Amino acid sequence: MLLILYCELNVIRTSVSRVLTAMRKIIFGGGNSLDNFIARADHSVDWLLWDEEVSLISAEKWPTYDTLLMGRKTYEAMLRLGTTSYPNLKNYVFSRTMKKSPDPNVEIISTDAAEFVGDLKNQDGKDICVMGGGELAKSLFEADLIDEVGCNIHPVLLGSGIPLFHPQTRQIDLERLDCRVLKNGCVYILYRVKHEAT
Repeated sequence: MLLILYCELNVIRTSVSRVLTAMRKIIFGGGNSLDNFIARADHSVDWLLWDEEVSLISAEKWPTYDTLLMGRKTYEAMLRLGTTSYPNLKNYVFSRTMKKSPDPNVEIISTDAAEFVGDLKNQDGKDICVMGGGELAKSLFEADLIDEVGCNIHPVLLGSGIPLFHPQTRQIDLERLDCRVLKNGCVYILYRVKHEAT
């Protein structure tokens, strides 16, 4: 009897583990200066370095995503650069003031970001990329929804600008998954978020 119960518990544990590992991951990050900025105050990113190594890292990561999340300010900066959406991805922009995008492939979300993203995370699909400024990411960190943080740290101190990370109400512990020193002086690093025990 005890052996049967033990086997049944192992089957349940394995099933739960499969469900948990199958859940989509939410990855936040991008290129940033050593002093924690992702853009100058005017949203310009002329200091970002792009070369073959960075291109290879991007080529590794982008096929694992099918959804892109960004805030209004990031999207407006993207529009100024002439990009209206990313192809082959579901594009969501979170804004309470923007009502419509010039691109039909972009959906504007005005409801609570954490609630919407929590629902999105539980749907079938590939991983989800959070792009750009840290205001959206802050709300997702606070809701314990972000699973990985990837940064391409540039060898520059901007002095001021738009921060990658905003102040949080709690400490978030991380585990290093990858670290690569690039020839252009950048350091690419990927961390797993150690989620709070539930």
